[in-house]
Amino acid sequence: MNPYVLATLLSSLGLGTTLTFASSHWLLAWMGLEINTLAIVPLMAQHHHPRAVEATTKYFLTQATAAAVILFASTTNAWITGTWDMTSMSNPIATAMILAALALKIGLAPMHFWMPEVLQGLDLLTGLILSTWQKLAPLALIIQTAQAFDPLLLTTLGLTSTLVGGWGGLNQTQLRKVLAYSSIAHMGWMVIVLQYAPQLTLLALLMYILMTSAAFLTLKLSYTTKVGTLATTWSKSPLLTATAALVLLSLGGLPPLTGFMPKWLILQELAKQGLPLTATVMALAALISLYFYLRLCYAMTLTISPNTVTSTTPWRTQTTQASALLALSTVMALGLLPLTPAVMTLVV
Repeated sequence: MNPYVLATLLSSLGLGTTLTFASSHWLLAWMGLEINTLAIVPLMAQHHHPRAVEATTKYFLTQATAAAVILFASTTNAWITGTWDMTSMSNPIATAMILAALALKIGLAPMHFWMPEVLQGLDLLTGLILSTWQKLAPLALIIQTAQAFDPLLLTTLGLTSTLVGGWGGLNQTQLRKVLAYSSIAHMGWMVIVLQYAPQLTLLALLMYILMTSAAFLTLKLSYTTKVGTLATTWSKSPLLTATAALVLLSLGGLPPLTGFMPKWLILQELAKQGLPLTATVMALAALISLYFYLRLCYAMTLTISPNTVTSTTPWRTQTTQASALLALSTVMALGLLPLTPAVMTLVV
């Protein structure tokens, strides 16, 4: 892709998200979401592969549907209340519609069906943008209007997402689909605690972005998109394989890695709010997710791929890809747990 076109598209992505962040008016927020969608569509379809075009079409249709529902619901609310302001969401039907549309935008279950299919058709870098940056604007809107939403609806969305994210990833052999279900589960964790401690939602989002970035960049560096290919990576780059396994366990929320921090604080907050049953279901759903991460780690570090090649496998292959960002995100995805006391003073 032409670097000028790429720069224009990436700056439009930034502009769309910033516009949504800064707005307290529904029309402006909707405009930001639309700019965001239109900026990523050419990035998704840049390879001209039928699979990429199909994924782009699916993504565009779901996002356009969600945007239309947001516009319709906010117009209805403005018609009834006389204001476009986000803080004055008094109509329950309009509020429920907006939550459903925003849930469709970020891929919360049961509006998650597009997410694995779309992510599977994209290359790893565009998939990384879709899994991280594209979540920011809709989540910002959900956080801003959280007080207007029905608490039971938010809890149901959160629980469903963590369970679906766990169950869906169990049988997958494609790594991008595994990461898509991982994304759905993490979104559930963020939404469940939103009504009680929005600052924990932001913490969980930050940790999710760090861990997902490390996972996607690792896969990109090792040219891996299937579980079967993972078994061959240890002979080429043993250190990268070791850190990749740890990053996956961090995504699963295993102590003493970074991913344990948001899960621990969210479960603690749910118990503090008098919701021990919800906290138990969330913890059990996290165990299901952990199983498929362990499956990937097993394939990566404890199996030897059937090797029919007569030549010796290179111990380390030289790569021309930049790895500074991968190194930084991996270190942060693995070693931030000791900062938990400092984080607790900020968020509690």
